[in-house]
Amino acid sequence: MMDYELFDGLKGAGKSYSRSERVADLLKEEIAGMLFSEIKDPRVQGLVTIMAVKVSKDLRHATLSVSVLGDREAEERAIAGLDKAAGFIRFTLGKRLKIKRIPALHFKIDRSLDAQEHIEKLLRNLHEERES
Repeated sequence: MMDYELFDGLKGAGKSYSRSERVADLLKEEIAGMLFSEIKDPRVQGLVTIMAVKVSKDLRHATLSVSVLGDREAEERAIAGLDKAAGFIRFTLGKRLKIKRIPALHFKIDRSLDAQEHIEKLLRNLHEERES
């Protein structure tokens, strides 16, 4: 007989994986697939990538951070398209997922890539100054 407690350390850094985190991962995977193949809105199609999903502890709200290919105007159009598609997305998730409640979906632009690009630009400039 094998003692499974020996493997507890392999799960992570001692912290259990919460239900809201599991639901967030499931939502990210399902919605990303829907954006790729089922959402036909041209404001969204092929332009949006889901970067992160945060689900509230009570599982009533999910905030999806998205990256949009294009300028600020394209971002605004994509968010409008996502907001319009939110009802369809929730309905489809309700048919596919075996969870009691599908969270309300809130979309926001993920600015982490902008910050990363800004830091890289500053570092490049600093490196170029040192070489001169």
